[in-house]
Parts: sequence; C-alpha cells; structure tokens
Amino acid sequence: MKADRSYLRGVTSRRLTALSRYVPDFLPRTLLWQTFLLIALVLILALAAWSQIFRHFQEPARARDLSQMVVSVVNLTRTALINAEVTRRTELLIDLAALEGIRIYPSEPTDELQPLANTRLMHLLTAEIREQLGPHTRLASRWKTLDGFWISFRLDPEDADDFWVMLPAERLEEARPLEWLMWGSVALLVALAGAFLIVTRISSPLRNLARSARLVGGGRKPPALPENGPQEIAVVARAFNQMAGDLARTDADRALILAGVSHDLRTPLARLRLGIEMSGAPDTDVQAMVTDIEEMDRIIGQFLDFGRGDPNEPMQPVNVARMLAEMSEPYRLRGTPIQLDLPDALMLNARALPLRRAVANLIDNAVRYAGSDRPIDVVARAQGGEVLIEVADRGPGIPADEVERLRHPFTRLETARSDTKGAGLGLAIVDRIMLAHSGRLELLPRNGGGLRAVLHLPLEKPRRQTAYAPGHREAQA
Repeated sequence: MKADRSYLRGVTSRRLTALSRYVPDFLPRTLLWQTFLLIALVLILALAAWSQIFRHFQEPARARDLSQMVVSVVNLTRTALINAEVTRRTELLIDLAALEGIRIYPSEPTDELQPLANTRLMHLLTAEIREQLGPHTRLASRWKTLDGFWISFRLDPEDADDFWVMLPAERLEEARPLEWLMWGSVALLVALAGAFLIVTRISSPLRNLARSARLVGGGRKPPALPENGPQEIAVVARAFNQMAGDLARTDADRALILAGVSHDLRTPLARLRLGIEMSGAPDTDVQAMVTDIEEMDRIIGQFLDFGRGDPNEPMQPVNVARMLAEMSEPYRLRGTPIQLDLPDALMLNARALPLRRAVANLIDNAVRYAGSDRPIDVVARAQGGEVLIEVADRGPGIPADEVERLRHPFTRLETARSDTKGAGLGLAIVDRIMLAHSGRLELLPRNGGGLRAVLHLPLEKPRRQTAYAPGHREAQA
C-alpha cells in the first residue's frame, strides 16, 4: 500500500510537471485564479459583444434623430434667409453664428472639402439627410480650414448656387460617453466580484481535499471532510472520507499482520539457531548457517520497523556526534573500517531511536554493497540551518535514474539482486524517518566511485509534516 502511494505520488508529480511546461510562465498556476481569469475574459468579451450589438441596433435610430435635427436646422435656416429682408441678412447670419453656432457661407467651385468619417453611422446619416433634402446635398467634415459638420443646401430647388451651413460637431457626438463607460465598468466589476465568490466557493473544498490527500499520501488518516455544500462536492467529500477510512483500516491491518508474522517467525529462528550451534557440525558450516539466520532476523527486524509506521517518540535533544561515535564502535569491533569526521558536540532536536535506526540502515547498506574491507566515511556537520549526517562508501553507487525508485519499499537495484541479500526496505525506512523529522534523504554519487547518503535535518524544532517535505518529492519526481 505504501509503495503504491509513493509510486502514484511520483507519477502524478511527473505528469503535473510535464503539463506545466505547456502553461505560459505569466499565467497563474492555481485553479482559483485560472478559473477567475477565464470567467473574467468571458465577461469582458460578453460585455464587448453586447455593446457592439447595442450599437448596431441603436445606430439607425440615432441616425434618424440626427438627420431630423440637421434637416430641421437647414430648413429653418433656408426659411429665415428667404423671408429676411436683404438689408438684415448679414445681421441674421451673425446672430445664428453667435447664438446657435451655425455658420452659413456661399459655395464656390474652389471649395476644399474633407469627407465625413467612413463609419456606419455616417453612412446612415448621409442617406437619411439626402432622402429628405435631395440627392444634390453634399456633406463634409471640413470646409476650407474650418472643422465641423457641413451640409450644402439651396434656397430654391431650381437654383444652381449652393450654400454651406455648418453645425458644431458636438451636436452629433454621442451623449455622455463617459457615463456609459462608467456604468459599464461598474457592471463588469460587480460581475467579476460575483465570479470570484463563485470560484472561491469551488476552490476552498478542493484545497481541503488536496490537504487531506497529502495526509493520506503521508500514511496518516486525515480529519473527515465536511459533507455539506453543493451536491457534487458533497459526493466527492463523502467518497474521499470513505476511501481514507478504508485505507486507514487497511494500513492498520497490514501493520498488525506484518508485526504478528514477524514476531512469530523470530521464535522458530531462535530455536533453529540454537539447534545449529549444538549440532556438532563443522564450525565453517555452523558459521555460514548462523550468518543466514542473522540475515533473516535482520530482515524480519526491517519488516517490524516498516510495520510500525511513523515514529511516535517525542522530540528531545540529541548529541549527534556522540551518537555516531557510539554507533560506529560495534562495526569497528567486527572489523569494518569506519572513518569518523565529527565535531566535539553537535546538538539536535530529534527522535533518538528512529534517528539511530536510520543511520544504522545507511551503514548496513554501505557494508552490504561496498564490502566490510573497504573504508566507510561517516561525517556530521552543521550547515545552512541544517545538520548533515553523511555516510559514504566505495561501492557500485546508484544510477541517477534509479534514485527515486529505490526510496520505495521492496525495491532494489537490478544488479544487486543476484549477489546481495535484503528485503529492499532500508532506504524506505530511512526516507520515512526523515519525513517525520521534516528532513530529507539525499543520495549522491561520490567522486572516485561509490555513494554518498546524506541526511538533512533542520536545526530548529521541525513541524509535523502532513505529507512530505517541500521541494523533496516534487523536485525529484
């Protein structure tokens, strides 16, 4: 079960890393902000589309209103000029320019004109004005050097001479565009606020689910997720709670069975060893069989360690230098050359027994793969807010592409299966102990051949990790 979880974590992490390559760096990574930006983009596009639709259907009505106003001004101006006395026409033109902003000039063949803007509104307006004033009507946005809205007219349809009347361009501009922009922005902000609340309501249960999933991945039973809210989320929460409970019961049963079987096996092994030693067989045969029984007993001990799960021993000050010196002495008595590089004292808050078990597993692995006649270096030092414990050997080492796989339980190097004993639990136990200390296990190649197994332990009191150390699993997956 633990191996399956570790494998799934590695596969999932690799898939997420591969998918993230296709996401631009400037885009957010969280579902909350990705969904919010998507909804915001949809709302903005919808608002832009509705504004264009409104403008499309509003322009014909606006063109009719503007054309009616322009035609009325032209007709009133024509009527005023026709009915005014000749001596008072100049005074009338001055009054129209001063009071209404309307200017009237006679048309000349040399007039320099600038056409109106090439927009749908101007085309509709031009068509409406010519329909009412006649096809001879000309329109321009500039006459000579004067900007405005210029319309040509005749005092009498039979006349050949035209006059130009200029209306201020402000009369044709859309009324209060800033107000339209302001109210549109307010509506967009309200819609975006609602979208953010909706996305938050979705992402909050997902964050709780991810947090609980990390707890399950770390081999712990998470607190039950609330099974309320929307039906879809409640169904997922209920299914997850059931899965977490089933996994917890399965883990408990597995640990109980593993511990029971391992304990029951040690009794016949002890009797078997006693019988071999008292059998009177040659010493070489007895020593070989006793060695096999000790290896079996050591493997059973690993099963027991793995079956216990995470260590529950409380944190306490540990003198790492003294601990390593004490642990190396039995190996030296058995003839294993261990070289120590330790400070006088190196204190660390840790769980003493699990930490000793982790270091012992690393030394046992070094002896097993490098041989008992090759020196093993054990180094401890404080560096960058961490205590580093390094066990280095001159064995075959571990290929870089096999490092992550060997952290999983019951896995060994292919080249070691035929000539090296073991259950493949040593590194998995070390990895679990490091995670319980908020630390990590690093497996590195050694210059000149061999392997460097480095334990990274934080100097400060580690927090209880709910899944795995940040930057550990994902960085190596």
